[in-house]
Amino acid sequence: MIILEHVSKTFISHGRTVPAVDDINLEVAEGELHVLIGPSGSGKTTTMRMINRLETLTTGRILIAGRDVQTMNVVELRRGIGYVIQQGGLFPHFTVADNVAVVPRLLGWPRQKRRQRAEELLALVGLPPDQFADRYPRELSGGQQQRVGVARALAVDPPIVLMDEPFGAVDPITRKQLQRELRRIQAEVRKTIVFVTHDIAEAFLLGDRIVLMAAGRIVQNGTPADLLRNPGDPFVTAFIGEDRGMRALQFTSLGEIAAPPPPGAPPGGVVLPGTLSILDAGRELSIYGDAMGDGIWVGDRDGKPTGYLTYQQFAAVLGETLAASAEASHDETAHAIHH
Repeated sequence: MIILEHVSKTFISHGRTVPAVDDINLEVAEGELHVLIGPSGSGKTTTMRMINRLETLTTGRILIAGRDVQTMNVVELRRGIGYVIQQGGLFPHFTVADNVAVVPRLLGWPRQKRRQRAEELLALVGLPPDQFADRYPRELSGGQQQRVGVARALAVDPPIVLMDEPFGAVDPITRKQLQRELRRIQAEVRKTIVFVTHDIAEAFLLGDRIVLMAAGRIVQNGTPADLLRNPGDPFVTAFIGEDRGMRALQFTSLGEIAAPPPPGAPPGGVVLPGTLSILDAGRELSIYGDAMGDGIWVGDRDGKPTGYLTYQQFAAVLGETLAASAEASHDETAHAIHH
C-alpha cells in the first residue's frame, strides 16, 4: 500500500544542510499497522509527514497503491488519507458530529448522509451518538476528544491513516484505554496505519511491525517478536529496555515453539490455542494445576491439537528467555560502566 524508495529529507539551518531523513526504504502492506519509533530527532515524524506531503521529500519517491505522491493533486491526496494528531485538533465551534463530518462536507455529501456517517463512527469509537453527537469539544475529556479525532480520520473510509503521537497528551490510564480501543477498531476496519510514538510499550502493544529509527535512518524493521528475540545491534537492545525478556514472552506464541506430538504422547489433557503467547499460556496453566499432566497440547484455530510441549520444555523456554534477557541487561550495564 505504501512504498518509500531511497527517501531523504534535508533542511537548511544557518547555511548548513542538515539531514532529517537519510536514504530510507520502507514497505507498508495493506491492512498493517506500522509503528515508527525512535529518540527525539530520529526522523520518524518527518518520514510520516512526507507520505501525505505535509513535508516535501528531497530525494527518492513515495508510492501509494502504485501512484507517486509527487504526481498527485495534494488536496486529493490528503482527503484520501486519515490524519490524527495529538489533542485531536478539533474545531471548537463545531459540534462533535460536525467535526467528524468535516471531510465529507468538503466532498459535498448531503447533510443526512454526513450525519449518518458521523453517528456510525462515534459508535465505532465508543462514544454513543445520542450522548455525544451534539456536544462541543469543550464538553469532552481529553480522551473523548482523541476518540473524535480517530472517528474524523475514518470519515470517508480512507485506505490509509496516519497517526502522529495521537495519545501522547492524555493521562496514562486514558492512554491505555485508547490503545485498547484502537486495537479493537483496527481488528474491525483493517486500515493501513502508520503510527508515530516515542513510547516503546505502545509500539509493542499496537504494531504489526516496528520501525526503529535513529539519526534519520532505519536501525531495524521487524515484527515485535523479531526485535525482542533478534535485536539487530546494542542500540536496539538498549532502546527496548531491561524488560525485554518479559516482552519476548508476550510476543512469542505457543505455536512457534510447539513440536510435533512425540510417540506415546498422552491423549486428552489441556489444549491451548497456538496463537496464545507464552506469557498468557503461563497464566492459563496456573488455573489447571495438576490437571495439566505431563504436557500441553497446542491447537489450531478450530481447537484441533497440532503440536505438543512437555511441561519441562515449556518451563525451559520461560527460563531461557528470562536468562537471556538478564544476561543482556548485565552486559549492557557492564558496557556502560566501562565507558
